[in-house]
Amino acid sequence: MLSTKSLKERIATADYFQGYAYSYPHKTAYRAFEKPYSMQEVWQNEDKSALFLYLHVPFCEMRCGFCNLFTVANPKEGLYNPFIEQLKIQSEVTAQALGDFKVARAALGGGTPTYLSLEELEALFSILKKDWNLAPEQIPTMVEASPKTLTEEKLAFLKESGVTRLSMGVQSFIEEETKALGRPQSPKDLMHAIELLQRFNFPITNLDLIYGVQNQTPDSWKYSLETTVSYQPEEIFLYPLYVRPLTGLGKKSSHQEWTDFRIRLYRIGRDYLQANGYEQKSMRLFKRKNSALADQPEYHAQENGMVGLGVGARSYTKNLHYSSEYAVGSKSIKPIIQNFNQMTAQDFNQVPYGVILNDEEQKRRYIIKSLCEGSGLSYARYQAFFNSKVMSDFPELAQLFDLGFCQDNATGIYLNEEGHEHEDIIGPWLYSENTIQKSESYSLV
Repeated sequence: MLSTKSLKERIATADYFQGYAYSYPHKTAYRAFEKPYSMQEVWQNEDKSALFLYLHVPFCEMRCGFCNLFTVANPKEGLYNPFIEQLKIQSEVTAQALGDFKVARAALGGGTPTYLSLEELEALFSILKKDWNLAPEQIPTMVEASPKTLTEEKLAFLKESGVTRLSMGVQSFIEEETKALGRPQSPKDLMHAIELLQRFNFPITNLDLIYGVQNQTPDSWKYSLETTVSYQPEEIFLYPLYVRPLTGLGKKSSHQEWTDFRIRLYRIGRDYLQANGYEQKSMRLFKRKNSALADQPEYHAQENGMVGLGVGARSYTKNLHYSSEYAVGSKSIKPIIQNFNQMTAQDFNQVPYGVILNDEEQKRRYIIKSLCEGSGLSYARYQAFFNSKVMSDFPELAQLFDLGFCQDNATGIYLNEEGHEHEDIIGPWLYSENTIQKSESYSLV
């Protein structure tokens, strides 16, 4: 682990916004197990009283230039048609393997779930209600959407079904900027989609913006911010532009000028939203004040499991994370979807691919999720969960105090404003090299 001085030097010279701790371990650490586990074996000792149910729809109407998600654009019939039927099999097998459980959160992502037709969305929700007792009107249920795939009929169905959060990628209200992102869309069509979305008055509407786009300026960034705030969404996510391998934008060499530019735009966005009624929850998430849903079932991402359905979805237990194989390029993704389309009930009951987390890695994940997702790291919850003290397990966390990135209010560690600014470095700083360079040897014990 770096010394405080070395960490400070690294932050000062780092290519800022190079990556972020979306999950831990990263999916590139997953490998094929020597022998597949059964679904019952994986879940038998887990606390299933507050699960997150995630459904991945690996289809979109276009592939954005910055996208590195598991999705294909405008899939051909043979790739697309079997999806719902296969999902029925996978869902039933998985629910039966888990036994007694309770869903506390649900989300439909991808890809773009609203790429599906109205009839397919109805079939999908029918599956979730049948196998998972999913009642969206009773628990927070989130759906991802894109402007071109929204229709009045789809929104009416999602609202009637009790969906509580609808999230849509705006990225920019400047047409030249969305073209530069490999996602051409006219501001007129975009505004029409937002106005259509507002008519249905979902409890939470989220709009995503991206900064760091080619030829973006502080003034154009402010325009997108002002336009977004004028709609008063409950949540706004600000994403820096990441240019990753195998995406449409390809590789971009890192350089300090681009880093400084994005830092400047981030601060403009942060300051503007805070000055206009939004609270910063993490580096990316800003929530409109007094907009939280009341009486939500308790769910802690650090402690509770997640069940993934659909090809490309991840599932998390305490010491095992698993999914389908990992890919970004469409040529590699398509064979994985084709394999999913041919799987049997017996196949769906097997867990052949993932990563095992030892005690140290479970603790690292807990800390990273706590610090970088806005909730803060509770000393008491950590000790109750692991039967050890976090500062004894990871004394290097004191460096965050020395650097002024976080505060200790006696109950836990919480990132302050400067800490949020450096989340892209704090998360990877806590990564274990043993997990990043995972060996081929796995064990559940």
